[in-house]
Amino acid sequence: MISDGESYGQRGGQTAMSGDAVTLWPRVAEGLRRDLGARTFDHWLKPVRFADYCSLSGVVTLEAASRFSANWINERFGDRLELAWRQHLPAVRSVTVRGASAGAERAAILAQPPLPTFVPAPAPAANPALLGFDPRQSFERFVVARSNILAANAARRMAMVETPQFNPLYLCSGTGQGKTHLLQAIAQDYAAAHPTANIILMSAEKFMLEFVGAMRGGDMMAFKARLRAADLLLLDDLQFVIGKNSTQEELLHTIDDLMTAGKRLVVTADRPPAMLDGVEARLLSRLSGGLVADIEAPEDDLRDRIIRQRLAAMPMVEVPDDVVAYLVKHFTRNIRELEGALNKLLAYAALTGARLDLALAEDRLAENVRSARPRITIDEIQRAVCAHYKLDKSEMASKRRVRAIARPRQVAMYLAKELTPRSYPEIGRRFGGRDHSTVIHAVRTVEALRVSDSELDAEIAAIRRSLNS
Repeated sequence: MISDGESYGQRGGQTAMSGDAVTLWPRVAEGLRRDLGARTFDHWLKPVRFADYCSLSGVVTLEAASRFSANWINERFGDRLELAWRQHLPAVRSVTVRGASAGAERAAILAQPPLPTFVPAPAPAANPALLGFDPRQSFERFVVARSNILAANAARRMAMVETPQFNPLYLCSGTGQGKTHLLQAIAQDYAAAHPTANIILMSAEKFMLEFVGAMRGGDMMAFKARLRAADLLLLDDLQFVIGKNSTQEELLHTIDDLMTAGKRLVVTADRPPAMLDGVEARLLSRLSGGLVADIEAPEDDLRDRIIRQRLAAMPMVEVPDDVVAYLVKHFTRNIRELEGALNKLLAYAALTGARLDLALAEDRLAENVRSARPRITIDEIQRAVCAHYKLDKSEMASKRRVRAIARPRQVAMYLAKELTPRSYPEIGRRFGGRDHSTVIHAVRTVEALRVSDSELDAEIAAIRRSLNS
């Protein structure tokens, strides 16, 4: 339930106006519920509590049940939270959501009722809006282009009356590319086509915590029965169960039972199955056994169409073409960043009365542009190293150990560790399935050589410049 603030506003001893902010939170929350829809609000924002308001900095602090929820809410709803608060308290400059402490986090998540098991009634419940799903995350509002057409079409097939050709469906992409949107769309269309179906949509983190709770509470039979009764099971962000062996084992059995019974399964993750560290081979095999559909970074045309679709729903808002072009040019990594930048501009113009033009966009979004620059990938590093040393890219994965090939390969491994967030095992797999110890050795070797070999140090600097440009 939404808290009235209780004693949260008294924390820290720095909040001159916490009392006022505490009383405002229920009103802010009610407006968010209207704007976001009951399904989205109840799942993500209803458990959020008011924590603090500092009148000196203008920062409102809210508290979610877990760090995962807090990060997701900050990324997905940060701008909307700020806009909603400013409508009631103009002095608010920013809103941040923090996760509860470790003990409170686990207790709060396990104490929540099971994530929705949707059992629609026959006729009127075929309307997705009546099922508690977010009607805005539908196939009709999912803009399709080359980068996502395979995932979008496969998702539509999964929701049809006819048995899908590929099952399970595994959707993978970086954050903010539309995976969760497609999960919601599948659930809504499937509910419309199968009015009596049992649909379960849940995060992999929730699956893991419910499983642990069922084990500790001696309630495993009920947990198993509920999942295996699903006609359609949708699991979001599978990467969060990486390394949890007992959870993986239960997920494997669940998948096997659902597949044997002819049920449907859709899974999302931030990387392909083969790149999930610490996942049992049998589970990887099941996840790869249907269709693995990548969603690539959105191309210029897709980003432009997404912005114009958003603006078409706001006929009273005028955004010049050069501002749209600015957003399209600078926010290339994912859709969430693009929409967040647009929301920030719209909110600033609405709240200050400033004219929304290119100068405003360049001024207000300068920091966002810096943080939205595309990240360097291992593939790009391999290509840059091979171009510098005039090698074929296949040598990065070959078993040849001659110095003219082995040293550039070590340089590429070193740069992969320096310039990407990938782990040693992940990097090893991208270099012909090498063991993580090989990557560690390469990194340490190159680090030492850069100190003693000025020529190699200069070569690495030149490769880094080419990647940054």
